[in-house]
This record gives sequence, structure tokens and C-alpha cells, in this order.
Amino acid sequence: MYDLHSHLFLFKKRRERMPSSLQLHRINTSTATSTATLAGNYRKQQSQSQPTWITPVSVSVPDYVMHYHTHVVGPNQCCSAVVQAVSAPTDIVWSLVRRFDNPQAYKHFLKSCHVIDGDGNVGSLREVRVVSGLPAASSTERLEILDDEKHVLSFSVVGGDHRLNNYRSVTTLHTADDDENMTMVVESYEVDVPQGNTKEETCIFVDTIVRCNLQSLAQIAENLAKRKNHEDPELKIHRLVDFEDCKVGSWNCYNVVV
Repeated sequence: MYDLHSHLFLFKKRRERMPSSLQLHRINTSTATSTATLAGNYRKQQSQSQPTWITPVSVSVPDYVMHYHTHVVGPNQCCSAVVQAVSAPTDIVWSLVRRFDNPQAYKHFLKSCHVIDGDGNVGSLREVRVVSGLPAASSTERLEILDDEKHVLSFSVVGGDHRLNNYRSVTTLHTADDDENMTMVVESYEVDVPQGNTKEETCIFVDTIVRCNLQSLAQIAENLAKRKNHEDPELKIHRLVDFEDCKVGSWNCYNVVV
């Protein structure tokens, strides 16, 4: 069994700044006609005896997106969200996100994925293998939502060798109000807090992984958009940022003993 608190990453310093297109952008609320401002980050929520409904997104999003990021969080769970702006049309970004059978195309903490049950539709199961250096070895995940019209994907972790029990993630895409070539990606999650860790420590760990994944997604999608604009006949989806660059090249990582 891996020990999460001995592997938590604290990122003290960026070695280099990310391109401006990968920075978090807020939607222009002055021009939004159908948005709902969601509650702030609830990573420091107090322990409660009953489950709590939480929407852990601090930016404005369209009404139809809001309810997907509302989680029922128990007293020993935490909930958070990461938002990423991508300078590419939604259909290009969605072509990467929707591939339940190929998450490692942009999630570089994963080294392999095999669909073990189903045909890639809702209810399918996949087994992913995790790169070395993380407090996990494998994860078995079930596809809960795949909505090509609304651009929503959700999966839950149902097994594997890891400490993130009862993990459930929801990823949504929507076009920014003021730019049809800008896609806003919101990924929220709920998860049990491992024994010996706090809610804040757990969210720091998971947020870091999600944020790195979405930054990688942004780089790949933006590159695809540029290639498409140049009508490249040999357009291919490929990995532009390898795991080592994301884990070590852009950050200094430190182990923390709690």
C-alpha cells in the first residue's frame, strides 16, 4: 500500500512561465447572458455529520454546466475544481477529452489504458496504469457520462491499487462568451480523504495532477488547431509534453512527511 502523505507534491517554484494561452482566464461576465456564479473553493470545509451539496468552481459558467459540477460531499471527503482556458475550438478539445479509451494522450501521469469491459459507451470499464513516482500503481474506472452534444465526460474509480477511494470526476467544455476559438475546460472531483491526511492536503495533491493534465491538454489542442488552420494533410494527435517535463521540468517537487 502506498502512503499518500509521504508523496504529496508541493510546488514551490516554476522554472519557467507557461505560455499566456495556458493561463486561467475568467469569462467576461459583463457579456454573459446565461451564467451562474458558483461557490468558491471548498477545500477547507469543516467536518459535518451529513453530506453537503458543493459546487467548487470559482468562475462563472453557463447554467447548463453548473449542475454537473455540484457534488454530494460526505464528512470525510473533499471536493475541488480546476479551470483551464484553451485557445482552440471546442470540437478540437473535445476530440481529445472524449476518448475514454485513450486518456494517456494528454494525461501523462498514465502510461497505459485498456478497456476491459464495454465498447467505450457509458458503463464501460477501463484499467489504467500509473507512471512510477506516484502513490498508486493502477486504477479501474467506469464511464458515467459521455455527452457529445453538451461536451461532458464523467468517470468514477471503482477499483485498483491506489489511495484515492470513491473518486469521481466530471469534465465539461464550453465556448468562452467573447471568443468562439477559446474553450473553457472545467474539471471537478470528489474523493475520500485518505487516513492520516487532511482535506487540504488531499486537494493539493489531486489539484496538481488535474492541473498538469489540463495544461497538457491545452498545449496539444492548441497545436492541433494551428495545424488545422494550416490545413496540414497529415494532422495527427500526438503527445507534445512528456511526463518528465510536466513533473520535473516545470516544477520543483518535494516530498512532505506529515
